[in-house]
Amino acid sequence: MRKPPPIRHTQAAFLYQAAITELIHDFKFNASPRAGMLLVELMLTTVPRQPGAALLAVPMHPVRARERGFNQAQWLAEQLARRTGLPLLQAECHKLVASQRTLNRQERAANLRGTFRMASKTRALPAHIMLVDDVVTTGATGNALAEVAIDAGVERVDMWAAARTPLGDN
Repeated sequence: MRKPPPIRHTQAAFLYQAAITELIHDFKFNASPRAGMLLVELMLTTVPRQPGAALLAVPMHPVRARERGFNQAQWLAEQLARRTGLPLLQAECHKLVASQRTLNRQERAANLRGTFRMASKTRALPAHIMLVDDVVTTGATGNALAEVAIDAGVERVDMWAAARTPLGDN
């Protein structure tokens, strides 16, 4: 590849289909802690073979977090950090962007340009980190965040998610 993607490996426990879709929707849109804990347990059944030295949740713009009531990726990352003992790094979403749900791969990447930055309190970053999110569709969100982490000094970025959309659905 002339320009490989910034995320080296993606670990997703399940395909975003059927009961998993319902579980994620219950967690994400109804703020169900029961559904969230089940997602954490499912994610822990498929811990990446080469786990990073820290976790980094995909951040949400404060306006979106207020609308939803919480950031589901942050919640998952906090639970995973507690269970694995890995430290949790912080990033910020400082640009309010249109919802990614209806955008194609190219539109998603363009929509996210310049959206993320590492939190100012984040000092020395480990060489290898894992991004945490609920669902990976095209990878555009993770790639945008991974580029910011790499620019800040991270050498390797992997993604750990509860589910990914099946090929052809993105």
